[in-house]
Amino acid sequence: MGIADKGKRLLLGRKLRSTQLSETLLRKRIALPVFASDALSSVAYAPDEIFLVLAAAGLSAYSFTWKVGIAVALVMAVVVTSYRQNVQAYPSGGGDYEVVTTNLGATAGLSVGSALLVDYVLTVAVSISSASQYAATAVPVLAGHEVSVAVGATVFLMAVNLRGVRESGRAFAVPTYVFLIAMLAMVAWGFGRYLFGTLPAAESARFELVPQESFGDGLTSAAFVFLLLRAFSSGCAALTGVEAITNGVPAFRKPKGRNAATTLLLLGLIAITMAMSVITLSNLMGARFTEDPATQLMRPDGELVGDAYVQNPLIGQLAAGIFDHFPVGFYVVTVATGVILVLAANTAFNGFPALGSILARDGFLPRQLQLRGDRLTFSNGIIGLALLACVLIVAFGAQVTALIQLYIVGVFVSFTASQLGMVRHWNARIPSESDAGLRAKMRRNRVVNAVGFAVTGSVLVIVLVTKFAAGAWIAIVAMAVLFALMRGIHGHYEALAEELTIDEADHGLPARVHAIVLVSKLHKPAMRALAYARASRPNVLEAISIDVDPDATARLMADWDAADVPVTLRVLASPYREIIRPIVLYVRNIRRDSPRDIVAVYIPEYVVGHWWEQLLHNQTALILKGRLLFTPGIMVTSVPYQLRSSAAAKARAERSQSPVGNIRGGARGGGQPGATRKLRGGP
Repeated sequence: MGIADKGKRLLLGRKLRSTQLSETLLRKRIALPVFASDALSSVAYAPDEIFLVLAAAGLSAYSFTWKVGIAVALVMAVVVTSYRQNVQAYPSGGGDYEVVTTNLGATAGLSVGSALLVDYVLTVAVSISSASQYAATAVPVLAGHEVSVAVGATVFLMAVNLRGVRESGRAFAVPTYVFLIAMLAMVAWGFGRYLFGTLPAAESARFELVPQESFGDGLTSAAFVFLLLRAFSSGCAALTGVEAITNGVPAFRKPKGRNAATTLLLLGLIAITMAMSVITLSNLMGARFTEDPATQLMRPDGELVGDAYVQNPLIGQLAAGIFDHFPVGFYVVTVATGVILVLAANTAFNGFPALGSILARDGFLPRQLQLRGDRLTFSNGIIGLALLACVLIVAFGAQVTALIQLYIVGVFVSFTASQLGMVRHWNARIPSESDAGLRAKMRRNRVVNAVGFAVTGSVLVIVLVTKFAAGAWIAIVAMAVLFALMRGIHGHYEALAEELTIDEADHGLPARVHAIVLVSKLHKPAMRALAYARASRPNVLEAISIDVDPDATARLMADWDAADVPVTLRVLASPYREIIRPIVLYVRNIRRDSPRDIVAVYIPEYVVGHWWEQLLHNQTALILKGRLLFTPGIMVTSVPYQLRSSAAAKARAERSQSPVGNIRGGARGGGQPGATRKLRGGP
């Protein structure tokens, strides 16, 4: 095993057989942190976004935060309920893409697929960027290095997920449950302190909010209505991650659909409880959270806080106040929140590769995404997602406020189309169902999905209206570009399949085979290439050399005569000392003169044992192969010769020599002398 293989095994673990796929399936208690961490972690930034947006209208607008929170909670309840129908009706793992493609057509399905892929990338970028901000809050020395922290966390997640779904689930289960316990403990303790009248104010409660000039007409203006809708659309970021379970159903243990539906129910209950608790406690403690605290927060003396003020996220403010007598509690909540935000991206690391493999299977993405790696994961999809997320993190400086504007557009496109697809699904099945009980159940399911379609469709309109100018247009453009790219890939694969279809002409044989062996000097690699070419018994066999150095050419001809090689040697003139061009022209001339012939070009190549040796050898062969591959009717064969530095040659040298192994030395490279005439000179 080489050093690279040992390093790979150390990083990823031992390879798994395809028959071991069933061993990677997840129990519900492991599936919850794997697939629900995104939605659960949204309590760390979705309430922040509601407060941040409403802060523009001043402190009085905060009285609407709980109303906006209830609206978001109702939407989540509807989506979770309707998606419980999806996972049981389509448990194969295609998720929204399969539902929409089956019921609304391939074009609609591809639109959903592109929307989900973009949203998964944004999920990683937003979650990791938010985590880096929490890390900077807990560890001040990281302030200003959020981008580096976020990129490092993304690479770490990629490495863990490459080890396998079950391994990543086990690794992330404990931190996820620590976050749940820490959050629920903070919420319970906070409400307990409120009931006993000891709940302190948040550290930002002493500041006043400075409203923007556009809200001078009060809270009844049209601008404020738009602001409410924008706060609602930003809060709906809490719904991201719900769709990932529909793509991850195959990873559940049997009964897959029922276990996935149960996990969805737990996800919805926990996420709604925690999000509403954070909003309520933030209001009770008077927390402030703004987009630009330097200009929107004012001290009691009337002075703005300025750029020196560091604004902590809402959960950080709540933990600092609720656990003011217990600093350990503050650090546990803050660290657990930062960790869960990193793990939230893990949901996308499970959803993106699974969806990518299905799209690759259908011919819309490169087929490499369909292949499983050593640990039975879709490794190429995992690596691709990490690279795209890192690009976004660097481009937007790991700023959640900037990235959040691109967020959730794609997921609500998939929500809406999926629910419409499920309505069509029930419409098709109900008339053919003879059992009255099942038919009644299907009608109830159709009502659930119809309500889901109406609600998610309305939210999609709100998101597009309120976020389009703020940056959502970038996500829409990305979806359109990805849609066009996938259509192009699909068209390429279809055209390729049609081009490669066998017809009558493919059953014929070439008229003759004209074999050419490229020779620069007479040595063991050349003799091996000549031996292989002769063994193939071509109709014509000749060796070709290029005259770029008259002295070297003369030595080659003398050595050829002395060795009595039974193959014609043809020396091509090259007045400008070119090597590639004369060979290409000569081969093409043969093809032009005999278009029904096959030209087989044999190229001796060294097999080296060190990377720097590769720089010293085989460069001409590499360029020549690249030129000849584009010429029809020409086959290029590399004839390897293992140098002693190569690992293969060393392994053979340690074994006892056998007659077969003597081929390396050219013992069988000769033939009966005088079989062919030697020809010297140019063509």
